[in-house]
Amino acid sequence: MSSRTERACMVCGIIQPFRDFVGHGCPNCESLLPFKGDDSVVMDCTSPSFEGFVALCDQESSWVAKWLRIDGFQTGMYAVKVNGRLPEDVVRALTDKGIVYRPRDGSVQD
Repeated sequence: MSSRTERACMVCGIIQPFRDFVGHGCPNCESLLPFKGDDSVVMDCTSPSFEGFVALCDQESSWVAKWLRIDGFQTGMYAVKVNGRLPEDVVRALTDKGIVYRPRDGSVQD
C-alpha cells in the first residue's frame, strides 16, 4: 500500500483520507456503496493511485466538472484519473440498482 493516505473513490473520483471514507463514507456514493465503517469496501472501491486533481467549487457551471462527469457532486477535491477498477461483484450490484459504472481510469471514452 502507498504511504499516501489519500484515496480516490473509483465511482465518483472524490479524494479523501482513508480514515474519512471509513468514518464518514463517500459524500457522493454512500447511498450506492456502504463505505462508512467498512474497511474492506473502502479498500475495494477506492484507490491510492490517481493522477491529477481538481477542486470542485461550483458544481453547476464548471466546464471541468462536466468534462470529468462530476457536475452535481459535492464540493471537494477530485482525481482527474483513478487507477484501478471496481470488483465485478460491486459492478453487478451497481447494475442491479440501475447504475452504469464508468471506470475513471481513462479506458472509457465519452
